Amino acid sequence: MACPCLSGNGYADCCGRLHRGESRAVTAEKLMRSRYAAFAVGDDAYLLRTWHPATRPDTLELDPTVRWLRLDIERTVRGGMLDDTGLVEFTAFYRHDGVRGSQHEASRFEKVAGSWLYLDAMD
Repeated sequence: MACPCLSGNGYADCCGRLHRGESRAVTAEKLMRSRYAAFAVGDDAYLLRTWHPATRPDTLELDPTVRWLRLDIERTVRGGMLDDTGLVEFTAFYRHDGVRGSQHEASRFEKVAGSWLYLDAMD
């Protein structure tokens, strides 16, 4: 199966490795892509694990009727291997109840103890 993050690699060798805990994202953009893939495959545990403790909800319930179709990364600010913070602006496309839609967001990330975590979305 192709990875939902659209890297061109297979899921098992791409975001699947992160979801299974075999590796971790080395950049904020890679974490963003792996979180999108987690939404696409319904991995709520990974989403909670990669959410900053200051903003993480107690629980997360994904809607299984939402089908995620495509992720477009529009820009990144910092978020590299040597950074501690980063921003990834993206548009995620989905279909829900036969209607296509999109979600646009500029997400902030922070590296904590060597691991990238999703902090929040900027308004």
